[in-house]
Amino acid sequence: MQPRPQHGFHPVFCTIVPPHVLDKLSQADDPGLSGPARRTLEGDAARRTRRQMTTLVPSVPTVATGTESDKPERVLYDCRHGTRLPGFKVRSEGEQPTRDASVNRAYAGLGATFELLLTAYGRRSIDGNGLPLIGSVHYDEQYNNAFFDGEQMVFGDGDGEIFLDFTVAIDVIGHELTHGLTQYTANLSYFGQSGALNESMSDVFGSLVKQYSLGQTADQADWLIGAGLLAPRVQGKALRSMKAPGTAYDDDVLGKDPQPASMEDYIHTTDDNGGVHLNSGIPNRAFYLLATALGGNAWERAGRLWFDVLTGDELSGDADFSDFARLTVEAAKDRYGEGDELEAVRKAWSEVGVPSA
Repeated sequence: MQPRPQHGFHPVFCTIVPPHVLDKLSQADDPGLSGPARRTLEGDAARRTRRQMTTLVPSVPTVATGTESDKPERVLYDCRHGTRLPGFKVRSEGEQPTRDASVNRAYAGLGATFELLLTAYGRRSIDGNGLPLIGSVHYDEQYNNAFFDGEQMVFGDGDGEIFLDFTVAIDVIGHELTHGLTQYTANLSYFGQSGALNESMSDVFGSLVKQYSLGQTADQADWLIGAGLLAPRVQGKALRSMKAPGTAYDDDVLGKDPQPASMEDYIHTTDDNGGVHLNSGIPNRAFYLLATALGGNAWERAGRLWFDVLTGDELSGDADFSDFARLTVEAAKDRYGEGDELEAVRKAWSEVGVPSA
């Protein structure tokens, strides 16, 4: 099969907390809860619009490239609760930890993501050429999100009532940086099923960063995205569950986790770019099923297949779930032949109702 050409370079604005969660929170009777959520939604919408306006014409990356080194090049900034990026430089690569735990957690998370990509897949940073990894902490006041804007990571401190500091979850850092990995490879469109695949790739590799850093096997992992982000008052475990989409939280303020676990319950909507944070639960569960069926370390065989497809030049920017599933089957054949891996891939997609033939 001939590789599909990638049409331009389209960095997008991607947040870890979906708009539907913030929208629900913004309707709370308590202004202490609704106020920060509304401000976060408004700020995200403005930044998303600016990002779209600057990427109407396909372009090439403008950020500086790094060197082909086996060491990351990290730079951390402090926004000091402002919104001007990147903020004030507080820690560079190789410098000692600061007194700010948020800075140190972000530094470690950027490094863990770099290490997974290099050690497991031989890739130097998200662009493959040692791109510096930049992060800004303490963004805005009571900002209930973290995002990748096409060039860097940004972390809010949360409102302390619903969300805590967004640097506490290493998978959130891995998730957002994977948007950069996707941006530099398959460049999946951020709408509909291709957008849900974009989100799912970030959940998959975010979870793998967490598992790798903790030394967990697929069976030992919790398969939660954003565990530790929810404040004690919230009835929930995390933002999303890859093992059981739709069960991450059930709270009187946030509502119930709406993610579907199979195509039977696929959500057709125009909100959230066609439900990218909702329907991502379907390919998420397929990956969980594959990883646990194969056993061992999920970043090895299961993660290798997903990485092969993401970086293999055959995944088109507007791919749907079945396109991706078919390519994972082909990747399993190419890498492992007619073995257990191939059968496990087919079975995983079948269980979530996505055709892979």
